[in-house]
Amino acid sequence: MVNEKNPYAADAQQVLSGGSLGPLVTRSVFGGVLMGLANLVPGISGGTMLLAAGVYPKFVQAIAEVTRLKFRYASLVVLASVGISAVLSILLLAGVLKELVLDHRWVMYSLFIGLTLGGIPIVWRLARPASAGLVVSALVAFAAMVALAIAQAMNIVGNPSGGTLMFFVAGLAGASAMILPGISGGYLLLLLGQYVPILASIDAFKEALKNRDILAAMGPAFSVVLPVGLGVLIGIALVGNLLGWLLKNHAKATLGALLGLLIGSAAGLWPFQVGVKPQIGDMIKGQAVTAESIGEIEKDDWPVKYFGPSLLQVLGSLALIATGFGVTTIVAKIGGDEEKEQARSRDG
Repeated sequence: MVNEKNPYAADAQQVLSGGSLGPLVTRSVFGGVLMGLANLVPGISGGTMLLAAGVYPKFVQAIAEVTRLKFRYASLVVLASVGISAVLSILLLAGVLKELVLDHRWVMYSLFIGLTLGGIPIVWRLARPASAGLVVSALVAFAAMVALAIAQAMNIVGNPSGGTLMFFVAGLAGASAMILPGISGGYLLLLLGQYVPILASIDAFKEALKNRDILAAMGPAFSVVLPVGLGVLIGIALVGNLLGWLLKNHAKATLGALLGLLIGSAAGLWPFQVGVKPQIGDMIKGQAVTAESIGEIEKDDWPVKYFGPSLLQVLGSLALIATGFGVTTIVAKIGGDEEKEQARSRDG
Protein backbone atom coordinates (compact mmCIF):
# COMPACT_ATOMS: atom_id res chain seq x y z
CA MET A 1 0.00 0.00 0.00
CA VAL A 2 1.27 3.50 -0.85
CA ASN A 3 1.90 5.67 2.18
CA GLU A 4 0.35 8.98 1.13
CA LYS A 5 1.48 10.69 4.32
CA ASN A 6 5.09 9.95 3.48
CA PRO A 7 5.67 9.97 -0.30
CA TYR A 8 9.42 9.54 0.16
CA ALA A 9 8.92 6.35 2.16
CA ALA A 10 6.67 4.98 -0.60
CA ASP A 11 9.19 5.98 -3.27
CA ALA A 12 12.07 4.43 -1.36
CA GLN A 13 10.11 1.24 -0.72
CA GLN A 14 9.36 0.91 -4.44
CA VAL A 15 12.97 1.42 -5.46
CA LEU A 16 14.57 -0.71 -2.78
CA SER A 17 12.09 -3.60 -2.97
CA GLY A 18 14.03 -5.55 -5.56
CA GLY A 19 12.32 -4.55 -8.81
CA SER A 20 14.06 -3.45 -11.97
CA LEU A 21 16.75 -0.87 -11.33
CA GLY A 22 16.42 0.65 -14.82
CA PRO A 23 14.72 3.91 -13.77
CA LEU A 24 17.08 4.26 -10.80
CA VAL A 25 20.21 3.86 -12.94
CA THR A 26 18.84 6.19 -15.62
CA ARG A 27 18.20 9.01 -13.19
CA SER A 28 21.35 8.35 -11.17
CA VAL A 29 23.61 8.52 -14.23
CA PHE A 30 21.83 11.63 -15.53
CA GLY A 31 22.05 13.26 -12.10
CA GLY A 32 25.71 12.28 -11.73
CA VAL A 33 26.60 13.83 -15.09
CA LEU A 34 24.82 17.05 -14.13
CA MET A 35 26.45 16.99 -10.68
CA GLY A 36 29.89 16.70 -12.27
CA LEU A 37 29.13 19.56 -14.65
CA ALA A 38 27.81 21.66 -11.75
CA ASN A 39 31.11 21.28 -9.91
CA LEU A 40 32.78 22.85 -12.95
CA VAL A 41 30.41 25.83 -13.13
CA PRO A 42 30.83 28.68 -10.60
CA GLY A 43 27.91 29.06 -8.20
CA ILE A 44 26.01 25.89 -9.10
CA SER A 45 25.33 23.19 -6.52
CA GLY A 46 25.75 19.52 -7.35
CA GLY A 47 22.93 18.72 -4.94
CA THR A 48 20.61 20.91 -6.98
CA MET A 49 21.35 18.86 -10.08
CA LEU A 50 20.63 15.59 -8.26
CA LEU A 51 17.37 17.08 -7.05
CA ALA A 52 16.46 18.20 -10.57
CA ALA A 53 17.18 14.71 -11.88
CA GLY A 54 14.81 13.20 -9.35
CA VAL A 55 17.43 11.02 -7.66
CA TYR A 56 18.22 13.22 -4.66
CA PRO A 57 16.08 11.43 -2.03
CA LYS A 58 17.53 8.07 -3.09
CA PHE A 59 21.07 9.50 -3.02
CA VAL A 60 20.60 10.83 0.53
CA GLN A 61 19.09 7.54 1.66
CA ALA A 62 22.01 5.65 0.12
CA ILE A 63 24.54 7.83 1.98
CA ALA A 64 22.66 7.33 5.24
CA GLU A 65 22.60 3.55 4.80
CA VAL A 66 26.25 3.19 3.78
CA THR A 67 27.48 5.38 6.66
CA ARG A 68 25.51 3.07 8.99
CA LEU A 69 27.25 0.09 7.31
CA LYS A 70 24.03 -1.10 5.67
CA PHE A 71 25.16 -2.12 2.20
CA ARG A 72 21.97 -2.64 0.21
CA TYR A 73 22.39 -3.40 -3.46
CA ALA A 74 20.18 -0.53 -4.66
CA SER A 75 21.99 1.97 -2.44
CA LEU A 76 25.36 0.91 -3.83
CA VAL A 77 23.94 1.22 -7.36
CA VAL A 78 22.89 4.81 -6.65
CA LEU A 79 26.24 5.84 -5.20
CA ALA A 80 28.22 4.07 -7.92
CA SER A 81 26.07 5.47 -10.75
CA VAL A 82 26.21 9.02 -9.44
CA GLY A 83 29.89 8.89 -8.47
CA ILE A 84 31.25 7.28 -11.63
CA SER A 85 29.20 9.43 -14.02
CA ALA A 86 30.13 12.59 -12.10
CA VAL A 87 33.84 11.80 -12.23
CA LEU A 88 33.71 10.90 -15.92
CA SER A 89 31.85 14.09 -16.80
CA ILE A 90 34.45 16.14 -14.92
CA LEU A 91 37.36 14.37 -16.60
CA LEU A 92 35.90 14.46 -20.11
CA LEU A 93 34.18 17.84 -20.14
CA ALA A 94 36.14 20.03 -17.71
CA GLY A 95 38.11 21.99 -20.30
CA VAL A 96 35.28 22.40 -22.79
CA LEU A 97 32.65 23.40 -20.22
CA LYS A 98 34.98 25.82 -18.45
CA GLU A 99 35.68 27.66 -21.70
CA LEU A 100 31.99 27.71 -22.63
CA VAL A 101 31.02 29.20 -19.26
CA LEU A 102 33.79 31.81 -19.33
CA ASP A 103 33.19 32.87 -22.93
CA HIS A 104 29.42 32.30 -23.21
CA ARG A 105 28.20 32.64 -19.64
CA TRP A 106 24.64 33.72 -20.42
CA VAL A 107 24.17 30.79 -22.79
CA MET A 108 25.37 28.16 -20.32
CA TYR A 109 23.60 29.71 -17.32
CA SER A 110 20.33 29.78 -19.28
CA LEU A 111 20.72 26.08 -20.03
CA PHE A 112 21.46 25.27 -16.39
CA ILE A 113 18.45 27.29 -15.24
CA GLY A 114 16.27 25.13 -17.49
CA LEU A 115 17.86 21.90 -16.25
CA THR A 116 17.32 23.04 -12.66
CA LEU A 117 13.72 24.20 -13.06
CA GLY A 118 12.92 20.97 -14.87
CA GLY A 119 13.24 19.21 -11.53
CA ILE A 120 10.33 21.12 -9.99
CA PRO A 121 7.61 18.74 -11.29
CA ILE A 122 9.67 15.77 -10.05
CA VAL A 123 9.92 17.11 -6.51
CA TRP A 124 6.31 18.26 -6.57
CA ARG A 125 5.12 14.74 -7.40
CA LEU A 126 6.88 13.52 -4.25
CA ALA A 127 5.64 16.42 -2.09
CA ARG A 128 1.99 16.80 -3.16
CA PRO A 129 -0.61 17.52 -1.99
CA ALA A 130 0.35 20.92 -0.59
CA SER A 131 0.12 21.55 3.13
CA ALA A 132 0.81 24.54 5.38
CA GLY A 133 4.12 23.05 6.52
CA LEU A 134 5.22 22.40 2.95
CA VAL A 135 4.41 25.96 1.84
CA VAL A 136 6.12 27.59 4.83
CA SER A 137 9.29 25.49 4.52
CA ALA A 138 9.41 26.16 0.77
CA LEU A 139 9.12 29.92 1.28
CA VAL A 140 11.79 29.94 4.00
CA ALA A 141 14.20 27.93 1.86
CA PHE A 142 13.49 30.12 -1.17
CA ALA A 143 14.17 33.28 0.85
CA ALA A 144 17.44 31.81 2.13
CA MET A 145 18.59 31.06 -1.41
CA VAL A 146 17.71 34.56 -2.61
CA ALA A 147 19.65 36.05 0.33
CA LEU A 148 22.65 33.86 -0.51
CA ALA A 149 22.46 34.94 -4.17
CA ILE A 150 22.39 38.61 -3.14
CA ALA A 151 25.38 38.11 -0.83
CA GLN A 152 27.26 36.39 -3.63
CA ALA A 153 26.42 39.17 -6.10
CA MET A 154 27.70 41.74 -3.58
CA ASN A 155 30.90 39.69 -3.14
CA ILE A 156 30.38 39.43 0.61
CA VAL A 157 33.06 37.16 2.05
CA GLY A 158 34.60 36.54 5.43
CA ASN A 159 38.08 37.59 6.43
CA PRO A 160 40.72 34.89 5.82
CA SER A 161 41.45 33.09 9.07
CA GLY A 162 42.82 29.80 10.28
CA GLY A 163 42.94 27.47 13.25
CA THR A 164 42.30 23.75 13.57
CA LEU A 165 38.73 24.24 14.80
CA MET A 166 37.85 26.60 11.96
CA PHE A 167 39.32 24.21 9.40
CA PHE A 168 37.23 21.39 10.88
CA VAL A 169 34.11 23.60 10.70
CA ALA A 170 35.01 24.44 7.10
CA GLY A 171 35.12 20.71 6.34
CA LEU A 172 31.68 20.25 7.89
CA ALA A 173 30.35 23.19 5.87
CA GLY A 174 31.90 21.84 2.68
CA ALA A 175 30.28 18.46 3.25
CA SER A 176 26.92 20.12 3.80
CA ALA A 177 27.32 22.02 0.54
CA MET A 178 28.06 18.76 -1.27
CA ILE A 179 24.74 17.30 -0.13
CA LEU A 180 22.39 20.26 0.32
CA PRO A 181 20.86 21.55 -2.93
CA GLY A 182 21.38 25.16 -3.91
CA ILE A 183 24.56 25.79 -1.93
CA SER A 184 27.92 26.31 -3.63
CA GLY A 185 30.70 24.78 -1.54
CA GLY A 186 33.33 27.23 -2.72
CA TYR A 187 31.23 30.25 -1.87
CA LEU A 188 30.31 28.85 1.54
CA LEU A 189 34.03 28.56 2.33
CA LEU A 190 34.45 32.16 1.19
CA LEU A 191 31.73 33.26 3.60
CA LEU A 192 33.58 31.52 6.42
CA GLY A 193 36.88 33.09 5.39
CA GLN A 194 38.47 29.67 4.88
CA TYR A 195 38.76 29.47 1.10
CA VAL A 196 42.19 31.13 0.78
CA PRO A 197 43.85 29.46 3.82
CA ILE A 198 42.67 26.00 2.76
CA LEU A 199 43.80 26.37 -0.86
CA ALA A 200 47.13 27.85 0.22
CA SER A 201 47.74 24.96 2.62
CA ILE A 202 46.79 22.36 0.02
CA ASP A 203 49.17 23.96 -2.47
CA ALA A 204 51.95 23.94 0.14
CA PHE A 205 51.21 20.27 0.89
CA LYS A 206 51.32 19.34 -2.81
CA GLU A 207 54.53 21.30 -3.36
CA ALA A 208 56.22 19.62 -0.41
CA LEU A 209 55.23 16.17 -1.70
CA LYS A 210 56.48 17.10 -5.16
CA ASN A 211 59.85 18.03 -3.63
CA ARG A 212 59.78 14.86 -1.48
CA ASP A 213 60.07 16.98 1.65
CA ILE A 214 58.10 14.89 4.14
CA LEU A 215 58.80 17.19 7.08
CA ALA A 216 57.51 20.22 5.19
CA ALA A 217 54.41 18.27 4.12
CA MET A 218 53.56 17.26 7.69
CA GLY A 219 52.84 20.87 8.72
CA PRO A 220 49.90 21.58 6.38
CA ALA A 221 48.86 17.91 6.48
CA PHE A 222 48.20 17.92 10.23
CA SER A 223 47.15 21.55 10.63
CA VAL A 224 44.79 21.87 7.63
CA VAL A 225 44.31 18.79 5.43
CA LEU A 226 43.54 16.41 8.32
CA PRO A 227 40.97 18.60 10.15
CA VAL A 228 39.28 19.57 6.87
CA GLY A 229 39.17 15.94 5.76
CA LEU A 230 37.72 14.81 9.09
CA GLY A 231 35.14 17.57 8.89
CA VAL A 232 34.12 16.45 5.40
CA LEU A 233 33.77 12.78 6.39
CA ILE A 234 31.83 13.52 9.58
CA GLY A 235 29.74 16.15 7.80
CA ILE A 236 28.70 13.77 5.02
CA ALA A 237 27.71 11.14 7.57
CA LEU A 238 25.80 13.59 9.80
CA VAL A 239 24.06 15.56 7.05
CA GLY A 240 23.26 12.44 5.03
CA ASN A 241 21.71 10.68 8.02
CA LEU A 242 19.88 13.83 9.16
CA LEU A 243 18.34 14.39 5.75
CA GLY A 244 17.48 10.71 5.47
CA TRP A 245 15.70 10.87 8.84
CA LEU A 246 13.89 14.09 7.91
CA LEU A 247 12.71 12.65 4.61
CA LYS A 248 11.31 9.61 6.40
CA ASN A 249 9.75 11.34 9.42
CA HIS A 250 8.96 14.87 8.22
CA ALA A 251 8.62 14.33 4.48
CA LYS A 252 6.25 17.23 3.77
CA ALA A 253 8.32 19.95 5.40
CA THR A 254 11.61 18.53 4.11
CA LEU A 255 10.40 18.16 0.52
CA GLY A 256 8.93 21.66 0.75
CA ALA A 257 12.34 23.00 1.79
CA LEU A 258 14.00 21.12 -1.06
CA LEU A 259 11.44 22.57 -3.47
CA GLY A 260 12.21 26.08 -2.20
CA LEU A 261 15.95 25.48 -2.55
CA LEU A 262 15.47 24.20 -6.08
CA ILE A 263 13.43 27.21 -7.20
CA GLY A 264 15.63 29.69 -5.33
CA SER A 265 18.85 28.28 -6.74
CA ALA A 266 17.91 29.76 -10.12
CA ALA A 267 18.22 33.22 -8.54
CA GLY A 268 21.99 32.87 -8.41
CA LEU A 269 22.11 31.88 -12.08
CA TRP A 270 20.76 35.09 -13.61
CA PRO A 271 22.25 34.56 -17.06
CA PHE A 272 23.02 38.09 -18.21
CA GLN A 273 26.37 38.59 -16.54
CA VAL A 274 29.91 38.67 -17.83
CA GLY A 275 33.37 38.34 -16.32
CA VAL A 276 35.41 41.56 -16.09
CA LYS A 277 39.17 41.86 -15.77
CA PRO A 278 40.06 42.71 -12.14
CA GLN A 279 41.72 45.98 -11.19
CA ILE A 280 44.30 46.69 -8.52
CA GLY A 281 42.51 47.02 -5.20
CA ASP A 282 39.63 44.66 -6.09
CA MET A 283 38.90 41.83 -3.66
CA ILE A 284 39.28 38.35 -5.18
CA LYS A 285 38.58 35.36 -2.93
CA GLY A 286 39.04 37.44 0.18
CA GLN A 287 42.36 38.99 -0.86
CA ALA A 288 43.12 42.40 -2.36
CA VAL A 289 44.51 42.46 -5.90
CA THR A 290 48.01 43.93 -6.05
CA ALA A 291 50.30 44.91 -8.92
CA GLU A 292 52.25 41.71 -8.28
CA SER A 293 49.24 39.37 -8.16
CA ILE A 294 47.03 40.82 -10.91
CA GLY A 295 48.85 38.93 -13.65
CA GLU A 296 48.39 35.61 -11.84
CA ILE A 297 44.59 35.77 -11.54
CA GLU A 298 42.91 33.14 -13.68
CA LYS A 299 39.99 34.13 -15.90
CA ASP A 300 37.59 31.92 -13.96
CA ASP A 301 38.32 34.01 -10.85
CA TRP A 302 37.39 37.31 -12.50
CA PRO A 303 34.48 39.18 -10.89
CA VAL A 304 31.26 39.34 -12.86
CA LYS A 305 28.92 42.21 -13.64
CA TYR A 306 25.35 42.25 -14.90
CA PHE A 307 24.46 43.70 -18.30
CA GLY A 308 21.31 44.64 -20.15
CA PRO A 309 20.55 41.94 -22.76
CA SER A 310 19.40 42.54 -26.28
CA LEU A 311 16.05 41.21 -27.49
CA LEU A 312 17.85 38.43 -29.35
CA GLN A 313 19.71 37.39 -26.19
CA VAL A 314 16.47 37.35 -24.19
CA LEU A 315 14.76 35.16 -26.79
CA GLY A 316 17.82 32.90 -26.99
CA SER A 317 17.93 32.59 -23.20
CA LEU A 318 14.24 31.63 -23.06
CA ALA A 319 14.80 29.01 -25.75
CA LEU A 320 17.78 27.53 -23.88
CA ILE A 321 15.83 27.49 -20.60
CA ALA A 322 13.02 25.64 -22.36
CA THR A 323 15.55 23.20 -23.84
CA GLY A 324 17.10 22.44 -20.45
CA PHE A 325 13.65 22.08 -18.90
CA GLY A 326 12.67 19.69 -21.66
CA VAL A 327 15.77 17.50 -21.24
CA THR A 328 15.12 17.05 -17.52
CA THR A 329 11.43 16.40 -18.14
CA ILE A 330 12.17 13.74 -20.77
CA VAL A 331 14.57 11.87 -18.47
CA ALA A 332 12.02 12.08 -15.64
CA LYS A 333 9.28 10.78 -17.93
CA ILE A 334 11.42 7.83 -19.06
CA GLY A 335 12.06 6.82 -15.46
CA GLY A 336 8.48 7.56 -14.45
CA ASP A 337 7.00 5.42 -17.21
CA GLU A 338 9.22 2.49 -16.23
CA GLU A 339 8.25 2.85 -12.58
CA LYS A 340 4.53 2.96 -13.46
CA GLU A 341 4.89 -0.19 -15.57
CA GLN A 342 6.61 -1.96 -12.68
CA ALA A 343 3.83 -0.87 -10.31
CA ARG A 344 1.13 -2.19 -12.68
CA SER A 345 2.99 -5.51 -12.98
CA ARG A 346 3.19 -5.89 -9.21
CA ASP A 347 -0.45 -4.91 -8.68
CA GLY A 348 -1.59 -7.19 -11.50
